Amino acid sequence: MPVPAATPLVEKRPTDGPKASYSQGAREKRLRVLSMRVLLLVLLLVIWQVASLGTAPFVLPSPGRVFEAWWSLVVTAGFWRDFGITFWRVLMGFALAAAIGVPLGVLLGANEKLGEFFEPVLTVVNTVSSSIWAIFALIWFGLSDWTTIFVVFMTAMPLILTNVWQGTRTVNADFVELAQTFRMSRLQVMLKIYLPTILPPFFAGARLAFGFGARVSLVAETLGASSGIGYRLRQAADLVQTDQVFAWTLTLVALMIAIESLVLKPLESRLFAWKKKAGNQ
Repeated sequence: MPVPAATPLVEKRPTDGPKASYSQGAREKRLRVLSMRVLLLVLLLVIWQVASLGTAPFVLPSPGRVFEAWWSLVVTAGFWRDFGITFWRVLMGFALAAAIGVPLGVLLGANEKLGEFFEPVLTVVNTVSSSIWAIFALIWFGLSDWTTIFVVFMTAMPLILTNVWQGTRTVNADFVELAQTFRMSRLQVMLKIYLPTILPPFFAGARLAFGFGARVSLVAETLGASSGIGYRLRQAADLVQTDQVFAWTLTLVALMIAIESLVLKPLESRLFAWKKKAGNQ
């Protein structure tokens, strides 16, 4: 009687399974998004080049002319000095905004009566334009670093405070009561219950606040500074050096994109990886 051939066993590779499929899908998505961004950049450059053909260079310089102006700035020591000064001012203003906005947001969110009492103040602060804050800062601090730092702070702090405030109000009261039943300390309640709830809205507000802070820093430096990217922009505009205006502007835009893509997004993805895992189960 013939013996049936044994069915070969297929060894399951460690890479097989849902995790490998998810990883491959995420990699393909990143490549697709990167390709779309590159295509968008090329399209914008083509439109820019075509628009500059029939326009005077002092009105709309071509991409090549702007790149030449940017390169002539990059090779000078003054470029990196002004670049570093602006970045330091934005970073200091944002750090102060986070250091003050987060505790205040938690305090107002945890105490409903206190939040209702101070809510009109936050509305007024959010209503005031950054240009007005720049004028006040110029009067109070003069031509100093604190002028720009104050304007960045007053722009970023309300955004961070509001997001943290709203995030604190979404904390599940049952979890807090359960923690108190188990006699957890206030610090433990803050770290175990409040912090995981607050972090997502905080990062959402922080990303907006950092971007807005970088933009208003140009306004502040244009009005009240003797150094920095905004100051150089004003100088280039006064001399009708439009190519340098574009070069300095694109430098700041590139800096913000780099921080967003290389620092804030990876950090947010790493901190909140548990949310993606929970959603895929």
